[in-house]
Amino acid sequence: MIILVNLDPQAEKYLKAFNLMPPIHKMDPKTVRDLLSKAPRPAVKLEPLSKVKDLMVLVSQDEEIKCRVYIPEGQGPFPLFIYYHGGGWVLGDIESTDASCRMIANRTDSIVVSVNYRLAPEYKFPTAVEDAYTALEWVYEKGSSFNGDVSRLAVGGDSVGGNLATVVTMMARDRKGPDITAQVLLYPPTNLECNTESHQTFAKGFGLDREQLIWFRDHYLRNEEDRCNEYASPLVAEDLSGLPPALVITAENDVLRDEGRDYAGRLKKFGVQVEYACESGMVHGFFGHMAIFSRNIESTVSKINEFLRTANDSIKI
Repeated sequence: MIILVNLDPQAEKYLKAFNLMPPIHKMDPKTVRDLLSKAPRPAVKLEPLSKVKDLMVLVSQDEEIKCRVYIPEGQGPFPLFIYYHGGGWVLGDIESTDASCRMIANRTDSIVVSVNYRLAPEYKFPTAVEDAYTALEWVYEKGSSFNGDVSRLAVGGDSVGGNLATVVTMMARDRKGPDITAQVLLYPPTNLECNTESHQTFAKGFGLDREQLIWFRDHYLRNEEDRCNEYASPLVAEDLSGLPPALVITAENDVLRDEGRDYAGRLKKFGVQVEYACESGMVHGFFGHMAIFSRNIESTVSKINEFLRTANDSIKI
């Protein structure tokens, strides 16, 4: 069977370099982290902001996580946007999306809070989920102290960060927690069974191999039963009603494309307001690579800006 693939020229260039890396699913997490930490980070222009500061958030009796707060120029109070980075719950940190978060803060006139949740396999499910929710509660409690408007509070993230973002909206509904204005999900995994058509079509060579995805999943979850837990696989949730408006963006050449699309469709069935877009020619992870995909990231941030403005305007008194 011949598969015709539409690849953006920048995506093609990125994949040529990416596919030279040794397969991470044949290594242990520490080795992969060490390898990535030694890789040179390409220089990118960082957008200036009024202030960027790191704050520590208590997530257990004796452990804290770092949250980076990006404050734009202007009077405020500003809408708040909590951002969760990607990395398969095993890799990644707030540095990986620093440039993108700066752009979001500037272009949307929002305070962005980027969350450095704890990683697997040292901290398995549901630790990352609970950290993400604790960060939400912290921003809701403390946001006004750094000129944020907690009545305009959105969540979002890329890849597994998108998974955490939408799960946080479910937890806030279930626990009667903070009101969330909107959710922004960039190529999110939503069903950890990994069995869609796009898992087969883009199984190898497109920025996230299916074997890598399974490696991430198996390090993250405690057991097979966790795959069916709605806080791990939100697509299988029995009830998705009562969730905030969602912007779901997928990449055309991505193993996660179909489950992101299907999740957008299922949210609609439960009466959730949804905007869906599939980025033509793009591959998994593009939002975290400003040096390569700056034009595509700007386009995505424009969509986020328009979506958040509409969502925030709808709650103004």
